Amino acid sequence: MSKAIWVKYEKGVLKPLEELDLPEGEVLLVKLIGTQLAEKVFGSIKVDKERLEHFLREAEDEFGVY
Repeated sequence: MSKAIWVKYEKGVLKPLEELDLPEGEVLLVKLIGTQLAEKVFGSIKVDKERLEHFLREAEDEFGVY
């Protein structure tokens, strides 16, 4: 499975902002990309979630998956 999701960091735990259909105990590789990336790439313009995810999918090549 390869999917981009938004998470929130609270009290030492990354919490997904949407339901995940995963079996209990599933181990995943997570790459952290702060929301400041959008400002660095696009300047001060507003970027919606879908556009940012599309850009990140195209730019990602470190692990060969996104």
